[in-house]
Amino acid sequence: MDRQPEVKVGILSATELRVDFLQAYTAAETHEGVRGPQTFSITPSGKIAWEGMEHDSLLFTPAENSGAAFEVQDVVIGVNFHWERRECQRFSGAMSVIVEGDRLTLVNILPVEDYLKSVISSEMSATASAELLKAHAVISRSWLLAQIDKNKRIEDAGEQYCACTSTDTEYIRWYDREDHVNFDVCADDHCQRYQGITRQTTPTVAEAVEATRGRVLTSEGKLCDARFSKCCGGVFEEFENCWEPRHFSYLEARRDSADEMNFPDLTVEENAREWILARPDSFCNTSDPVILSQVLNNYDQETSDFYRWTVEYTREQLASLVKERSGIDFGDIIDLVPVERGTSGRLCRLKIVGTKKTLTIGKELEIRRTLSPSHLYSSAFIVERENIDPATGVPGLIRLIGAGWGHGVGLCQIGAAVMGASGYNYQEILSHYFPGAEITTLY
Repeated sequence: MDRQPEVKVGILSATELRVDFLQAYTAAETHEGVRGPQTFSITPSGKIAWEGMEHDSLLFTPAENSGAAFEVQDVVIGVNFHWERRECQRFSGAMSVIVEGDRLTLVNILPVEDYLKSVISSEMSATASAELLKAHAVISRSWLLAQIDKNKRIEDAGEQYCACTSTDTEYIRWYDREDHVNFDVCADDHCQRYQGITRQTTPTVAEAVEATRGRVLTSEGKLCDARFSKCCGGVFEEFENCWEPRHFSYLEARRDSADEMNFPDLTVEENAREWILARPDSFCNTSDPVILSQVLNNYDQETSDFYRWTVEYTREQLASLVKERSGIDFGDIIDLVPVERGTSGRLCRLKIVGTKKTLTIGKELEIRRTLSPSHLYSSAFIVERENIDPATGVPGLIRLIGAGWGHGVGLCQIGAAVMGASGYNYQEILSHYFPGAEITTLY
């Protein structure tokens, strides 16, 4: 008996939704059949008008189990990242439309294993090696089911989840899936990339998902919160330095190489500077186009380098950017001072010193979004100041020299691709990135 659960995926939030039902669907609230293009909008009373009635939500299910699909216009991918764009995307399974405030949210409801086939093809190229695809199937399944389980426990306990602390001198915020209320996960990089059946799933992807069907990572009898990012930069980050202050034994610092324990203490500023300015050997230190094409979709490949990178801002650019992104007028930026680094050298807390205000911000994603029109590749960077005004101390140029792409916790996709190409099997890949975790079959 197949006991796989269903997942509710938030696809799009907008004031108006345009959907084309490609096969026959049934509206559960009215039992009316529907096929073809439909437009959903909010009425003045804050409801959805449908078949002469107003609803808080609508659920559409396939009239027949025959691969029914629907197409959605203007789906935004890469939200607030440098590759952000709109696409027309196609999805299988059921669909619901929910009123959330002054917007409508479209949710796709489907079995977990079908969801995973799209995630693996959306997160990376479907041409990746079989062992990498199997490893990613296990961690994507683990992460998803861990989030669903976490949300259920929080809801059952009536807990209030807080992801922000603020004082006059410090603003610390992390970004996790707690932003979602009416669905399990979203379809973008905030959770896991999911683009329905828009991204063609190859037989290799389907085989990888089927070969690991129901398999997850567990630790001490619990599902692992199996995170992943594009490129760790050479050393793994730990969970608590990016999200809630909780340590997981399977998300610990390791070097991304066969010599896992050979790395400096990157929480020390001098060591972090030396590490970031160098290009130490690691699995993810590669420029092999064949390997990179296995992990990076076409829009990801618009990024020319990610293991080490540089961003520069003039005095005027930085002051304007920080004000726009944070909503705070710091005046001219005198300095960006590292306060605390994690195990990969990523900044957890950074002090912004301005002529009008000084404030320490964190965690890593808040730092990345504050110092970029989209997001910095990572918060593992050092700061160089040039052309300093002797009267005010304000630099004319600030240069950020950084390492890695993403939060660096858990599986490093580039590094795992190199491992797969080097002959490691998926169990060995998972053991490297999640030390001490076990592979368990749930269904």
